[in-house]
Amino acid sequence: MSNELTTKAPELNREIATTRDGVDITRGFTGPLMQPFDSVLRNRGGDLIIYEQVMSDSEVKATFNQRQSAVVKCEWRVDAGGDTPRDIEAAEWLQKQLQKLNWDNVTQKMLFGVFYGYAVAELVYQVDEGKIGIKAIKVRNRRRFRYGKDGDLRMLTMSSMFEGVPCERPYFWDFCCGADHDDEPYGLGLAHWLYWPVLFKRTGIKFWLVFLEKFGMPTGVGKYGADATAAEKQALLAATRALHQDSGVIIPTGMELDLIEAARSGTADYKTLHDVMNAAIQKATLGQTATTQGTPGKLGNEDEQGEVKDDIIKADSDLVNESFNRQVVPQLMAWNFPDAALPRVWRVVEEEEDLTASAERDKTISEMGFKPKLAYIEEKYGGQWEEKQAPPALGPLQAGTPSAIAGAEFAEVGRAAVQLLARHGVQFAQGRADATGKIAAQLDAKLKPAGDAWVTKVRAAVDGAADFAELEQRLLALAPDMGLDDYATTFAQAMTVAHLTGRYDLIRD
Repeated sequence: MSNELTTKAPELNREIATTRDGVDITRGFTGPLMQPFDSVLRNRGGDLIIYEQVMSDSEVKATFNQRQSAVVKCEWRVDAGGDTPRDIEAAEWLQKQLQKLNWDNVTQKMLFGVFYGYAVAELVYQVDEGKIGIKAIKVRNRRRFRYGKDGDLRMLTMSSMFEGVPCERPYFWDFCCGADHDDEPYGLGLAHWLYWPVLFKRTGIKFWLVFLEKFGMPTGVGKYGADATAAEKQALLAATRALHQDSGVIIPTGMELDLIEAARSGTADYKTLHDVMNAAIQKATLGQTATTQGTPGKLGNEDEQGEVKDDIIKADSDLVNESFNRQVVPQLMAWNFPDAALPRVWRVVEEEEDLTASAERDKTISEMGFKPKLAYIEEKYGGQWEEKQAPPALGPLQAGTPSAIAGAEFAEVGRAAVQLLARHGVQFAQGRADATGKIAAQLDAKLKPAGDAWVTKVRAAVDGAADFAELEQRLLALAPDMGLDDYATTFAQAMTVAHLTGRYDLIRD
């Protein structure tokens, strides 16, 4: 083969190493349907029924159910393919469809494709709220389906058992997994690897049961005389077998019979074989044995073994979801949302991060002098964020800016003064609310000129300053002119009036 580059355009959609028309020498002519490469199936008739028998093993059932449940327990979501309202509407509609279908149940059944090598489901459509929705997804028995030479899915029927009838794509969803090349449409499931451990274990159990039957109870020995007839010998043998089925013997009187047993050593027994085969099943199914047996600390790093299992869970989840996203979602969108980006179904396999711990870590890093970017904050903690604005620096004042204290009023000063008098022991008699009101009103009127004079001077200083530095100088210069003499005189008079009023009320009452 030449490695020289060519400027000639390639032939589009050209496929040379196909599996059609006998081109694949590893298959030869097999008829209209492709046969699986699986050596176990080829040597045993090619029917998946033998793998159904593998699934009947208790250890296989338990470990594979654990693998399925680990996927199904993860929360599933539907993400929009874009940010437009139409994209979001399409994703929300698809999520409602899957909720009605019980997506977890569909996923669990489709995951049997991991065990058998491939899975097939039929989609039943209906009109739902003006759109073409899915009424049901029925996962079918994979034994009913075969693949043609073009890799097309076909269903075997009573009238077409050797060619099968084509399965139109909009109505069927399938996937395969486990094969090491693309020429195998049937995949290569876990059952292929579990077949031998299950067979060896069952054979060992069979001999184990025979052993227990034979040596679990003593063997009966009957002795007959030299002149015993054949009928008597038969009766004696029947009597010994009545004691223990298939374990009785008879010998003539005076003869001896010893049981010769092969010497066995260590753990070379039936239970060891049983346990070793179970461990092989667990490793083939889960990638490790830590989640099904053993004592922590004696099987290596438990966390690493758990990570291996998590990788398998993610692969199983992606297998089902991505095949659905490729085969079913585009058709649904073409019917109902042709202008929307394709949504995506997926499962949250990774455990959610502890945001409290992350916040503490980020706080520590911030205290070290580093500032996180806004994109990091939004991605980590979600929501909408914006950076806090620093206080504005002192700068020039704009001409005509109204004073911050402009409009300040002293209307409540009198009432505050009355409350202050009360805290200093000046009391007013009960029922003299009118006297209190008059004193407060008069105090308001007396203090207002002094307060207004302060406000006027401060406003003039603010309005005339060009910047905060000049304002500071103006206020410092203004301070000597803002005496408290008038304010103190008025307040002292008010206290005297309140005191005398109180004494008068006591004397009069």
